[in-house]
Amino acid sequence: MARDTEDPTKERKKKKKPKETKTKTKTRTRTVHSNALHEENPNRHYANNRIKTTKYTVLSFLPKNLFEQFHRFANVYFVFIALLNFVPVVNAFQPELALAPVVFILSVTAIKDLWEDYRRHRSDTEINHMDCLVYSRAERRYVEKFWKEVTVGDFIRLRCNEILPADVLLLSSSDPDRLCHIETATLDGETNLKQRQVVRSFFDLDCDFDPLKYNGVIECEKPNNDLNRFRGYILHRSGSRDALYKDNLLLRGCTVRNTEEAVGIVIYAGHETKAMLNNNGPRYKRSKLERQMNVDVFWCVIILLVMCLFTAVGHGLWLFQYGEKRPVFDVLGPEGMDLSPVMSAVYLFLTMIIVFQVLIPISLFVSIEIVKVCQVFFIHHDSELYDEETDSRLQCRALNITEDLGQMQYIFSDKTGTLTENKMVFRRCTVAGVEYSHDANARRLAMYQEMDSEEEECPSHGGTLPRRDSVSSHQSRVVLRSHSTKSHRRTGSRAEAKRASILSKHTAFSSPMEKDVTPDPQLLDKVNECSSQMDFMRFHSQPVSQLPSDLADVMDFFIALTVCNTVVVSSPNQPRHKVRMRFELKSPVKTIEDFIKRFTPSRLTSGSNSSSSSSLVTNRSSSNKGGSSLLSSPSAESTLTKLQEEQQTPPPRYEGKPRSPEDGELRYEAESPDEAALVYAARAYKCSLVGRLPDQVTVELPHLGKLSFELLHTLGFDSTRKRMSVVVRHPLTDQITVYTKGADSVIMDLIKPPDTGNSKGRRQKKTVSRTQNYLNLYAADGLRTLCIAKKVLSKEQYACWLQRHLEAETAIQGREELLFDSALRLETNLQLLGATGIEDRLQDGVPETIASLRRAGLQIWVLTGDKQETAVNIAYACKLLDPEEEILTLNADSQEACALLLEESLHYIQAKFLCSSSDRAAKSFHTNFSPFEIYPSSSSSSSSSSHAAPFAVHRLGLVIDGRTLAYALDPSLEDKFLAVARSCRSVLCCRSTPLQKSTVVQLVRTKLKVLTLAIGE
Repeated sequence: MARDTEDPTKERKKKKKPKETKTKTKTRTRTVHSNALHEENPNRHYANNRIKTTKYTVLSFLPKNLFEQFHRFANVYFVFIALLNFVPVVNAFQPELALAPVVFILSVTAIKDLWEDYRRHRSDTEINHMDCLVYSRAERRYVEKFWKEVTVGDFIRLRCNEILPADVLLLSSSDPDRLCHIETATLDGETNLKQRQVVRSFFDLDCDFDPLKYNGVIECEKPNNDLNRFRGYILHRSGSRDALYKDNLLLRGCTVRNTEEAVGIVIYAGHETKAMLNNNGPRYKRSKLERQMNVDVFWCVIILLVMCLFTAVGHGLWLFQYGEKRPVFDVLGPEGMDLSPVMSAVYLFLTMIIVFQVLIPISLFVSIEIVKVCQVFFIHHDSELYDEETDSRLQCRALNITEDLGQMQYIFSDKTGTLTENKMVFRRCTVAGVEYSHDANARRLAMYQEMDSEEEECPSHGGTLPRRDSVSSHQSRVVLRSHSTKSHRRTGSRAEAKRASILSKHTAFSSPMEKDVTPDPQLLDKVNECSSQMDFMRFHSQPVSQLPSDLADVMDFFIALTVCNTVVVSSPNQPRHKVRMRFELKSPVKTIEDFIKRFTPSRLTSGSNSSSSSSLVTNRSSSNKGGSSLLSSPSAESTLTKLQEEQQTPPPRYEGKPRSPEDGELRYEAESPDEAALVYAARAYKCSLVGRLPDQVTVELPHLGKLSFELLHTLGFDSTRKRMSVVVRHPLTDQITVYTKGADSVIMDLIKPPDTGNSKGRRQKKTVSRTQNYLNLYAADGLRTLCIAKKVLSKEQYACWLQRHLEAETAIQGREELLFDSALRLETNLQLLGATGIEDRLQDGVPETIASLRRAGLQIWVLTGDKQETAVNIAYACKLLDPEEEILTLNADSQEACALLLEESLHYIQAKFLCSSSDRAAKSFHTNFSPFEIYPSSSSSSSSSSHAAPFAVHRLGLVIDGRTLAYALDPSLEDKFLAVARSCRSVLCCRSTPLQKSTVVQLVRTKLKVLTLAIGE
């Protein structure tokens, strides 16, 4: 029977690692049995797969909708006036006539809300009645069923371009590497393909998966809304356990790509799926204008009541002076009775409320509704908001808040994929302390950029289109493409032809600028020399350890580029890339309600989408804390067993010959553009990644042919560690080697302190020093930097680490923390190999857009994971920072230092911009304390202080790094941080994690009570 059981294991609390997810850890687990092995549904206590996203029912529509409409104070006012007019003694108009406008307004709004809810109901019905293949125990085959009929424990067969009906655990795949590629655009907006892996124990199946032979019981965590976490295990009948991770789970709403067929078992269904748990459901949204109108209506009602009171008091005094006489014009009571002056005044007060109701015109609200409808119409049909490549226009899904776009005061944006193109291009590198500038590669990139500019200048219909000049900064070498104004729309066959052309060429990195790397001659000579010597040593049976250290570092550098990643290799003749496209091309789905309308998002024909929002450098990868991305350890138990036995060093494995051009060009499918860029760069030096299996990576080296590295573990990237590592067994030396790549700010701290007492230690110290200098130069050029390092483990060290690592990976409670600790224990005392510089170009029109927004008075914050020097130079290139501004840079290594920085920053701002003797105050400040750097501006301090205070404050920019930001977001310092930040025209947060980004946005919204626009991650 299905059951929910208490797990007695208590989660160990972590202090050293910040919490990166807002989902609370569950202490209860869920048990899932196979429906194919039981006559009755053993999982019947769990939610079914029927979904319902509507707000109303037939009975609840009228009261619920009226309740929502009465949140608008004006509606309450008009209903009160209409009802008051039904009182005979105070009515001023025909009651039915007074009620008509109110009923009309309420009815129009109710009909609009009903229509929107009906669209949701229709979408729910169509989604619930979509077909999928479910295994039938009675018929012993897969049969078509509606989505709503799927239950937990069912086996589902998935096909290419099919949308997942539930959260499914992947048990089988037709992919040769037992992978399943999915597109997650409906969940996180990212169009790059993600890789999911078959559960380890089902990887070696030689035949099709048979549900009747499945005898496992799945124990996993209860439903939660964390898209980046899944913990559990499969308990087999033999008693063995297989750990489960998020890389084994296919989420509802994702689309299967580049995989002919896959089979999985349903873990969560319906409203218990992660997609539905992240969907808070429809809610009534109120714009800033509506909230302000409520306040204005309230004050108008106060004025109206004062006027009515004044009139009523005057009327009472007027009647009082007549005494026993009655005036000609008087208000009679019910049945013609005479009223006292007081009662007459009361009745007249109520009558005047009806008479003076025009003080709040009902036509205003009718006009506002009409204007909103017109706004939505113009937004949908704006040619400047039309995307030619996807043949799609902008969709406005919140009809009540369109006017808020024009009321924004703060704009928050990430960098990668939002300001930049997210197309990573290899530019430069340094290996063993020697810098290789790749001048020929730079000239090649310039040629491609010039070709792009010429193509954009070409008119589509024979006319001439205006061309905006490219923008460059005096402090940045970030190349910007020229921008052509899109004054026309492509429709019909032209747009379809362009999209077909794009799709036919689509691979992971289809642009020659991204794939083709011109090698540096000096480095290429080093690679060839190293390969020749290694080949000579192999031929004469000499140990590879005798290779000179500088050549060994070069070879290890390129081996790290090829194996330290999650890139999947494919080729044009590989079966999984020849899937049948069963649907016509359309733009990608955006929300779960939009599945049916655009249930044909087959945009990829081969390869994978390269526009990933994930990055090893900028923390754009999901904010997991380890989880499955921290671990992929094939054959861990067997590896431990091998280590306990005495083994002789096996001879190196050499497989085949170098690949000939006739074999076809290899294609790389990467979740991160950085990874693919580095793999393509290594291939330019004839160090090619030619194959990847869960337990093996095959690399082709010059003069050596193909070498197979046994892949022992993959410690994936996460936003806290800011690095990834792989543990491999080197085929030439049989050594267990750890290759690590990541942000320079963390890798440099993990380098083993060199022993200056010997020549090797002095050489290593010199390498670290030179590499740091080159990293600073790369950052000054606006390049994204990445450090490469290695570590050799003895068998005893590896066995000791593996024992605790196996315990961590099989745990359900606290698994992320345990795996995080395991990675920290391994990634220490590294040897630095080199560093790379990758370019990510700005998108067209970004500098002009940011400059326009700044002129309009908006405050712009850019929150990025890049290192500070890179972020600052790109900020100048995109005009976030102005050369004429003074830039406050806050870098602190403790909370006390951060508090002092913020305090002195406030004093400096007040002294410089608010005091009459600003020059003297600024001079005194610099004399007494200057804990933060002031970048010199082209304008003098006196000229800045001569302006009025509000304008002068806008001559400041703020740059803060991630560590200082963590201190500044402490409740005791957040007010001071906001005071400094709001005094600056632009704010740049560097090395920030995804959690810090969301915290900053929430802080500004709650503390400053302003409208904010958050774009990107």
